[in-house]
Amino acid sequence: QVQLVESGGGLAQPGGSLRLSCASSGSVFDFSSMGWYRQAPGKERELVGNIRSGTSTYLSASVKGRFTITGDIAENTVYLEMNGLRLEDTAVYYCYATSMGFPVREYLARGTQVTVSS
Repeated sequence: QVQLVESGGGLAQPGGSLRLSCASSGSVFDFSSMGWYRQAPGKERELVGNIRSGTSTYLSASVKGRFTITGDIAENTVYLEMNGLRLEDTAVYYCYATSMGFPVREYLARGTQVTVSS
């Protein structure tokens, strides 16, 4: 059974930095992509970024230039380096992974709180 485990998150001041880590627990699985969603109170879930098979990466326009996403899908790891944090980055961040093949399955971690406050 796929289980994703996150670490990192917490409280940061505006302009500060935090790092999120995510890895599968137990076995290694064949994922086609891994990445991060976030959801702020009263807002819809937003895709922050992902890494896909090969070296392809994506970051949303709202975080590009401030956040960096790295990892190794074959090793089931993904990281989110967050710099230049803003108040609007406050949200619960969820690591996710999508399966290879059909039907595509998406797995979500439990979520970690990131709070940016002065």
